[in-house]
Amino acid sequence: MSRSAILRGKAVVPFQFRFGAGVLVLITLLGLAALSSAHGSTAVDSAPYRERASNGGAAFAMTNVSTGNRIITYRRGPMGALTRVGSVPTRGTGIGTDLDTQGALQLSSDHQFLYAANAGSDNISVFSVEGTHLTFMQKVYAGDLPNSLTLHGNLLYALDGSVAGNGILGFKVAPDGTLSPLRRSFRLLSSPIAVPGQIEFSPDGRLLLVTQKTTNVALSPRNAIDVFRVRDNGRTNAVPRRAASYGLRPFSLAFRNNHRLLVVESFNAAPRRSAVSSYQVAEGGALDVTTGSIRNRQTDSCWIVITRDGRYAYTANFGSGTISSYRIKEGGEVRLIEGNAAFLGIDSQPVDLALRPNSRHLYLLLRGTGGVATFRVRDDGGLVPGGVVTGGLPVADGASGLAVY
Repeated sequence: MSRSAILRGKAVVPFQFRFGAGVLVLITLLGLAALSSAHGSTAVDSAPYRERASNGGAAFAMTNVSTGNRIITYRRGPMGALTRVGSVPTRGTGIGTDLDTQGALQLSSDHQFLYAANAGSDNISVFSVEGTHLTFMQKVYAGDLPNSLTLHGNLLYALDGSVAGNGILGFKVAPDGTLSPLRRSFRLLSSPIAVPGQIEFSPDGRLLLVTQKTTNVALSPRNAIDVFRVRDNGRTNAVPRRAASYGLRPFSLAFRNNHRLLVVESFNAAPRRSAVSSYQVAEGGALDVTTGSIRNRQTDSCWIVITRDGRYAYTANFGSGTISSYRIKEGGEVRLIEGNAAFLGIDSQPVDLALRPNSRHLYLLLRGTGGVATFRVRDDGGLVPGGVVTGGLPVADGASGLAVY
């Protein structure tokens, strides 16, 4: 699926300062500005820059290379722009090809810890986070081919995508962010050929959902989303509910703050067939369709995020090189705003999406060009391009995972 890069660019973070009353203050400030500019322009794999700005944040993307997985770090300015800083080894390995899952990188809710799935070495790396600075803390075995992670409270679950036994595996999260295996927590999915796309907790943490990207004609329903109930001890029921997916090949999903669920359907990458369906999730795990397969006229939609206020959703469309935008009504009904809300280039291969905590900016990992794109989210849900930062990530070679705060 490798293609040549079409769109390349770099986001620039403007430096602003106030003039003091005296010449000495002015000279000092100009010196600081020059120092800051020189530091920000160094985009090499060096020691991570320690974030000092109180009104900024960071972004993290994962290389997923088989020769030694790495996290690429970016400084996020207060206006959303990214500047590449450096990289940190996970001390594990990726698989070098597409993970084709959502959620391989996860930040804790307080942004103090980062969790990375090393699918090639079958483990999870844990880092403490201070600005853009990552400190390695732990590497823990996570089953066969862990490729998607989800967090809720003191629980983390990994999705194991191996065809030898795909399933889910749980961990307890300590106050210092480290993980300890949750004994007897491994559960098989309902289909041995599920080829799962994502694992996700419900907002209240009582359910775990897993999408299945393949059609199993021997089971009913043929196209399914597994729903596990989470017990008080953190373990799930042994056998999941096999809930029907409205559309073909449910890839990834996202919850609003209530039990309204959106699922993106790639329809096996059929041209211009991709769609989004919405559901009401019952307490026991039943999925009741609210809106079925709202098409975006794009190809191979796979990744999805919802804004913090629950009003808008965005999908990354791998085959079209685009982002689609949707409006979500109070009752969970979904309506298409723009099928082509942003075009990154036919060879850009857009994959993982992430929103900054206030949802004012949207970020997109471009597997095809090895970049991360920035967009400002308008009040009406429209997207304003903010540039693409390249470098550090492999080009058209499996980069997966994006987390932003």
